[in-house]
Amino acid sequence: MSTIQNALSGLLAAQTGLTTTSQNVANVMTPGYTRQGVLLAAVHLNSTRLAPGNGVEVSTLIRFSDGYKTMQMWQAGSELGRYSTVQPYFTQLEQVMGDDAASINSGLDAFFSALDAASVEPASIPLRQQVITTAEALAKRFNSLRQLLSVQRQSVQQQRSAVVAQINEITTNIAVLNHKIIAATMSGSTASGLLDERDRQIDALADLVGIQVIDQPDGSRTISLRDGPPLVVGTQSAVLSAHSNLDGSQRLQLDFAHESFTLPGGNFGGQLGGLDDFEGKVLVPLTQSIVDMARELTDRINAQMGAGYAMDGSTGTDLFEFDPSSVSAMLRVRSGIVAQDLAFSAVANEPGNSDNLAALIHLRNQHVGISMLGSVLLGDAYTQLVGRLGTDSQQNQALLKTAQTVRNQAEENWKSTSGVNSDEEASNLIQYQQMYQANMKVIAVANELFDSVLAMF
Repeated sequence: MSTIQNALSGLLAAQTGLTTTSQNVANVMTPGYTRQGVLLAAVHLNSTRLAPGNGVEVSTLIRFSDGYKTMQMWQAGSELGRYSTVQPYFTQLEQVMGDDAASINSGLDAFFSALDAASVEPASIPLRQQVITTAEALAKRFNSLRQLLSVQRQSVQQQRSAVVAQINEITTNIAVLNHKIIAATMSGSTASGLLDERDRQIDALADLVGIQVIDQPDGSRTISLRDGPPLVVGTQSAVLSAHSNLDGSQRLQLDFAHESFTLPGGNFGGQLGGLDDFEGKVLVPLTQSIVDMARELTDRINAQMGAGYAMDGSTGTDLFEFDPSSVSAMLRVRSGIVAQDLAFSAVANEPGNSDNLAALIHLRNQHVGISMLGSVLLGDAYTQLVGRLGTDSQQNQALLKTAQTVRNQAEENWKSTSGVNSDEEASNLIQYQQMYQANMKVIAVANELFDSVLAMF
């Protein structure tokens, strides 16, 4: 009977191996599936000296998972999410700011060209009117770019709020999966499918924000942000929220276990970190630089106009009006100004004098203070801003390309351990089939021997 029992145990082990292999083959194309295997162990329960043992058993199912490779894949995913999420913003800004037909540089060229043309005949009304017309066009270019930057910031903040909502949804799912995995572990059930699903959720979370993952003895995982604030602890998940500040920025708040934390920016990682970096290091400084340019242009043109005289001999008045609080009308030509009001003359009652006009033309070559650039020529400021933007965009593209390569390599490394190999599974199928057939043969032989013994009586 021990021969038949041994063979039966072999049949059951082979059947478990075949079932496990079939599960692997069925999921060969399933994203994130971790292949499984069986761990066989000989059973030794007999105490007699000549008893070889009681067959074989499947001591456990093996889940082929490498924690280091998995963590490397998640970290690579965070970097990829960080750089990929902001590239569309860079591309849009480059296209708009680099368009010669609509750039501020073209507007400045046209405005100062009109001033230069007026110097030929300072008393000419059409030439003076052309100066006002080009000034209005220049103001529209400033306002158009200011609006684009404002729209981009609103879009970044809306996307940040959407990312925060996704993070909350995923952390809730992970907490639920932790609960199910703990229950399955305590009951002795197989939790491989739950573990796979939790890994997929963590991978999606890593794309949104940089994380740290720690395995716990009960089978759960603790997940926290890079700087330490918890996102998931056991079966509890935190709630992340975005709040608007008075200066137009956003702050992130984390609520966990009746405690609230205001998260400092700068080290989020993932899409959240990319948006934070783009807004704080590119968008806000660039917006301030455009505002600085408009302010410097207004102050210097108006001051020089005030030093001259209009055609009727009156003291010159402002050409531009500047309102930094306005997005759509930050810069505009003073309402009601006419060609005769332009103070081109440096001498009262000499409308043909062009000394003050020459000083106005010279303003283009004066240094102005721009927040991103420091002290630069007014005529060169916009060109340098576009160049700085192009450099930042190229750097982001290079980092994005590197991050994509690292992510691809990390996925391949993960698949080398955890992915299903069709050739390997085909070999396993043959081995378990042969094991099954061999044990069936043992049972057949044992039955023949048993029948022979019965025939003797």
